[in-house]
Amino acid sequence: MKIKLLSLTAICVAIASLTACTTSSTGRNQITLFSKSELSKMGATSFEQLKQQEKISTDIKTNQYVQCVANAITKNVPKSAHQGEWEVVVFDSKQVNAFALPGGKIGVYTGILKVTENQHQLAAIIGHEVAHVIERHSNERLSSNQLAQMGAMAGDAVLTSQGVENKDTWMKVGLGIAQYGVLMPYGRMHESEADIVGQDLMAKSGFQPKAAIALWRNMAKQSKGAPPEFLSTHPANQTRINDLTQHLPKSQKLYQAQNSVQCGLGLN
Repeated sequence: MKIKLLSLTAICVAIASLTACTTSSTGRNQITLFSKSELSKMGATSFEQLKQQEKISTDIKTNQYVQCVANAITKNVPKSAHQGEWEVVVFDSKQVNAFALPGGKIGVYTGILKVTENQHQLAAIIGHEVAHVIERHSNERLSSNQLAQMGAMAGDAVLTSQGVENKDTWMKVGLGIAQYGVLMPYGRMHESEADIVGQDLMAKSGFQPKAAIALWRNMAKQSKGAPPEFLSTHPANQTRINDLTQHLPKSQKLYQAQNSVQCGLGLN
């Protein structure tokens, strides 16, 4: 069995060696198989579908508030991540959610405005979501999923060629290891990176970075009964709070060098 596992490993290493490698702004190595234009098209298509499916808020005050915060954030997004205007849409929904997509798309659900107490906490949310775009996380996720599928196909071929009994059982074990040992931590790594990059981004944009810590305390109250960190694609709320608190001195210096933004105290 050792020889079979080595054969499978060799195949997976060969697949990975053919992939495109980039580096995040934090210095982390990345595997990105898709081009920027491909991701932008995917983002635009998904956004249009959402606009057809979800109710869009027509409340002027809410839209002006969200747009003001988003505009301040996106002014500081590197051109390498997106050039041109950002489209910001407020969805009228109780869902506590927000997102940013490649191609300059931002969606904010009114439900999350019940959790964010002021403009600074909303900036923490939007900064975090835009950070995912800056760091090419959607590209990494799509790429890792594709590599996992390729690895599963390669594993199936190796096990079949060597006449392994109970092949389905071995494949399930392999997929389980990939899910809990690679893909889920991969998601948590993205979230943690977006927290830190987003905190710096909001600070550069004139919002108090300490608000990110207060935000996740609020989110913790909303997510009672969430699965343990080991079984989640997101870090535990306390992990996020600890990381943001540790990083605060650096982001605070960025904030002190900027002019404060005034978008209103909030909508609560």
